Amino acid sequence: MSDLEKTNSPVSARTARTWDFMETTLISLLAYGAFTLAALLVLFFLVTAYDGASIFSPAAQLNALAEQGRWQGIALTLASPVAIAVLWVAIRMAGRGFSEYLALNWPSAGELVRALAITSMILMVQGFVTVNFSDGAGDASLNPYLDVRGYGGLLVLLIGGSIVAPMMEEFIVRGFMFRGWSQSFVGPTGTIVLTSVVWALNHTQYHWYDRFWIFVFGLALGHFRWRTNSTWLTVMVHSASNVCSFFFMGPYR
Repeated sequence: MSDLEKTNSPVSARTARTWDFMETTLISLLAYGAFTLAALLVLFFLVTAYDGASIFSPAAQLNALAEQGRWQGIALTLASPVAIAVLWVAIRMAGRGFSEYLALNWPSAGELVRALAITSMILMVQGFVTVNFSDGAGDASLNPYLDVRGYGGLLVLLIGGSIVAPMMEEFIVRGFMFRGWSQSFVGPTGTIVLTSVVWALNHTQYHWYDRFWIFVFGLALGHFRWRTNSTWLTVMVHSASNVCSFFFMGPYR
């Protein structure tokens, strides 16, 4: 091939690659950080614009208002796309397609049914252990979420907590993290465990007992992601689990 042909060859100047372990970790932290900052800004705007709070209000009052389910739902809905945008930029910088990198493949009906069946068994075991052996270890920290101020607030909470947030979390954890970490020295099995630990620890609103069950659920989601190569499957299962949790968490007011 001549120099002229090489110059005109439609070969991308950016070589497709996978972010390594440390790069994946840093980008994931950046995505979560962008989400947290955006959520805090949205919550501050909401409680000051609609609840009469101000920057000079006591921190306890601001926190109580911000934890209301109606505002949490809006914050999750508006802040999650910011985190996904960080992933999109990073993936494009790696010269890869967004859907391909995050394994956004549709699962088969059989894979979905199997995943939902396994998840149902985990939830039943969790419920049995909680009722019979936990000695009140269940979490009461979500009580502020029950304040939704009507059906509109409940709908917003369900959309943000059961659709948007699961999508954002799965894109980061079982999508982006799994891609980079599983192709590093950690390997797929280590990645399933490590992402489950990270995901459980990230749920700071829960007590340790509940985080243990989030870790167990994370192992199942990681297994689904590895077995089916489908992050959409983990999004669906995560979303279905959150819907069940929200309905059992009531009564709302």
